[in-house]
Amino acid sequence: MTDHVFKTVIEPFRIHSIEPLHMTTAGYRRAAIEAAGYNLFSLHADDVLIDLLTDSGTGAMSRDQWAAIQHGDESYAGSPSFFIFRDAVRELFPYKHIIPTHQGRAAEKILFGTVGGPGKIVPNNTHFDTTRANIEFTGAEAVDLVIAEGHDPALLHPFKGNMDVAGLDSLLAERGDDVPLVMITVTNNSGGGQPVSLANLRAVRAVCDEHGKQLFMDACRFAENAWLIKQREPGQAHRDVPDIVRDMAACCDGMTMSAKKDPMANIGGWLALNDDTIAQNCRNLLILTEGFVTYGGLAGRDLEAIAQGLSEVVSHDYLYYRVQSTAYLADALDKLGVPCIKPAGGHAVYVDAKAMLPHIHPLQFPGQSLSVALYEAGGVRSCEIGSVMFGRQPDGSEKPAAMELVRLAIPRRTYTQSHIDYVIETCEQVKKAADDLPGYRIVHEPPALRHFSATFAPV
Repeated sequence: MTDHVFKTVIEPFRIHSIEPLHMTTAGYRRAAIEAAGYNLFSLHADDVLIDLLTDSGTGAMSRDQWAAIQHGDESYAGSPSFFIFRDAVRELFPYKHIIPTHQGRAAEKILFGTVGGPGKIVPNNTHFDTTRANIEFTGAEAVDLVIAEGHDPALLHPFKGNMDVAGLDSLLAERGDDVPLVMITVTNNSGGGQPVSLANLRAVRAVCDEHGKQLFMDACRFAENAWLIKQREPGQAHRDVPDIVRDMAACCDGMTMSAKKDPMANIGGWLALNDDTIAQNCRNLLILTEGFVTYGGLAGRDLEAIAQGLSEVVSHDYLYYRVQSTAYLADALDKLGVPCIKPAGGHAVYVDAKAMLPHIHPLQFPGQSLSVALYEAGGVRSCEIGSVMFGRQPDGSEKPAAMELVRLAIPRRTYTQSHIDYVIETCEQVKKAADDLPGYRIVHEPPALRHFSATFAPV
């Protein structure tokens, strides 16, 4: 008897404990978002019904991760938990130096605090917000080199996260002395959670070798990227995900990592690399800012949870469910006529706010308008990835972002299909009122990473 292929994609787990949701009215939510200065980050989490602000640290840990926490050893130096963590990382990413940090942006801060500086240039397919900010904080310039297809939300292309190899070659030929290293983000979060192909990674590696440059991977969603390689790249369908991950790692000299994403922990990260000199300088900064080299700002129990999560995230059953459930939301919105980036990535669905709200000028922030409307309509919290996040330039000027997106990031193993069906209904309501949504202006903003704490008012 052969296995039947079912239409329903079930969660490959059972619910072990629950967390109550606070049911609210539309009037309550309108008052809450106004009091928060129309910034979704400033809402009290109890006032959010479905929280799709981020998939970072918001997932549900497994029973085995909770069990691993009980094994955590809290020795200041040389904890056995560190070596369990180190070996779990090396099982997938066999780099010489494994440096734990409290989360991904700490790894970025330490790396670019070591190799960055005024006059330096760091190319990437697309830098995410904290990566860009940590580069620019040192006085260096962050340059995006995603392929042209990555700027077209409606275009169907299997690997819209790919780096522009010719553009990288040209940049290194012209300014190679100013480039300390090359970055590549998998999946490409700012560009719609789009994957990078193994062929592209190898081509970027070849260009870096030609110009004598190290290649680092921002690997937060490495498992989702590997699964999409398996699904979409010719010649990869028969392979196991861990082997694809090792091939991705082999293309690079090091990595930054937020363990709050694919490793399915609530906190943590690491910096891994092969270069002895850079590693020593990074460890010096780690001790100054994070902690000793065998805990890096984390408790031993956190290191154990990450190690267990790394073994769970490369499960084919989990990744099939993860990517298919994201596609379920994307397909439903497409049927409603809600414009989204195509094809769907692994961790989120990105609504094209520019296409949905063409009456709102980019510098009146259509993504912010749509995010506010989704919260007011159904208590769904999302994240603007557009001109609020990327519009302010290093010289202080404003420039519309390449795309105006709203990210619906799906926490891992947290919501069921009925929750996602509710999100779909909320999007349908907002679409019906789209022509009446206002633009927004910034009332107050900090000098960096303004989207986290700026306050807004309707135009």
